[in-house]
Order: sequence, then C-alpha cells, then structure tokens
Amino acid sequence: MSILPVLGLLYAGSVQAQQQDGCPQLPSSTQLVWQHKPAAGSDVCLALREDGSEAFGMYISNKSPFTPKRGDRAEAGTIDGKPMYWYRGELAGKPDVQVRETLLDLGDGRVAHIWLQAPTPDKLGEVLGLTQGLRFPSSRLSSK
Repeated sequence: MSILPVLGLLYAGSVQAQQQDGCPQLPSSTQLVWQHKPAAGSDVCLALREDGSEAFGMYISNKSPFTPKRGDRAEAGTIDGKPMYWYRGELAGKPDVQVRETLLDLGDGRVAHIWLQAPTPDKLGEVLGLTQGLRFPSSRLSSK
C-alpha cells in the first residue's frame, strides 16, 4: 500500500526557492521549486512544476513507512551519482498511472523515501530523469 496521496495531502506548505533547507538541491536545468514542510524529525519536499503540479516528492526522516520489495523492482537508476532501483507502486482506482518509489540511505541516520507518478511511460522516463540530478548535502549517500 502506497502512502503517496496521503503525504501529498498532509503536507501542504508554501512554495520555496530551488534550494530549500531540509531538501536536496534540485537540478539547475529545471524550472522546479520545492514546497517544503518540516515536521518533528522529518521533512516533506515536493518538487513542483511552474504550473503547480507535482513532479515528484520525498519524505526524509530517521525511518520510512516504505519498504522496498525485490519483486516490485522496476528500473535501475542513479540519484546524486549513486546507483539505486525504482520500485513499482500503484494507486487505488488509477491502474494506468505509472508509480515509482525508492528509498535512499542518506548516510547520516536518515532515509529519503522518494515517489513519483506519471500518466504514461514516456512521462515516467522524463520524471525519472529529473530525479537523477538531485544533490543531497551528505557525500555519504548510499542506496538500498
């Protein structure tokens, strides 16, 4: 069960500049901005397009509600130059939406649960490409 819609609804904050405390650096080649909501021991970061739609989001904390399952493994990729895997997810009532999630160990005791949704496989490829340019402040980033 995915928590994507729940996190999106629970954490509505104000739109912030491309560099936002608590969130990684967005790729400079995009027009994305962070919507950031800090909470007790965690951060929710939503990467928004110019039209206000969500490109992808992440929940950064000491523990994540998402647990990757090998059977759901989809694409291999990189984030911040580190190899990782995306895992298939699903949205109830929207079987055609492409959903991907991953979990990254940030190397400082925290993890980043990153999720995205796309209406088509082509759009999925575009959004996956956007996440490759994320830069986390910790150089000790590792993948799970």
